[in-house]
Amino acid sequence: MVLKLYGAGRTTSVRRVAAFMREKNIPFELVAIDVAHGEHKSPAYKEKHPFGLVPYIDDDGFIIYESRAICRYLEDKYSDQGPKLIPTDPKNKAVFEQAASVEISYFDPFAKKAVDEKIFKPRRGLTPDQGVFDQSIVELDRKLDIYEVILSKQRYTAGDAFTLVDLFHLPEAWLLEAAGSRIMYDEKRPNVLRYKYFCSRKVASLTRDN
Repeated sequence: MVLKLYGAGRTTSVRRVAAFMREKNIPFELVAIDVAHGEHKSPAYKEKHPFGLVPYIDDDGFIIYESRAICRYLEDKYSDQGPKLIPTDPKNKAVFEQAASVEISYFDPFAKKAVDEKIFKPRRGLTPDQGVFDQSIVELDRKLDIYEVILSKQRYTAGDAFTLVDLFHLPEAWLLEAAGSRIMYDEKRPNVLRYKYFCSRKVASLTRDN
């Protein structure tokens, strides 16, 4: 039975899981959920995802939600398929977990809020709040200064090897420009700029022919 990914293909969390599965060459079927009309808030949907958000997966009857948890589960299940995206050496794995914590604590909250204001709120028929967007970008700018220091010492966010943490960054890193911010292109942060170009190439490679 092919794995099923339930969600809206344009959302960042669904993009995150889909990008991971394409990187790992895991066959899947995207089952579209009509978030614009509240399908994800229906009682039937919330039996699978009690918070009424997207995505969740159905792996032959095994249900799990939260995009990062889904990716971690599938990386464990398909560890011998495609590139290895979570280190197994204790020290390298500790650095990986550190980078994963950085992404969810210092990058995602601000990038996601900015993207939501300018891209997803209008799709829901809501008016973007320019002040919220601007403040999110100010906060993200401060965090990217620290990313610059980290990336000056290593190629990727968790070291010199591409990992799942880099895939975690992809959706918002890609959509920030579409939201109206070129914050990751600032030449005062050449290593963040290098990383942004990497993200753009990776997204292009994972969405080609899909």
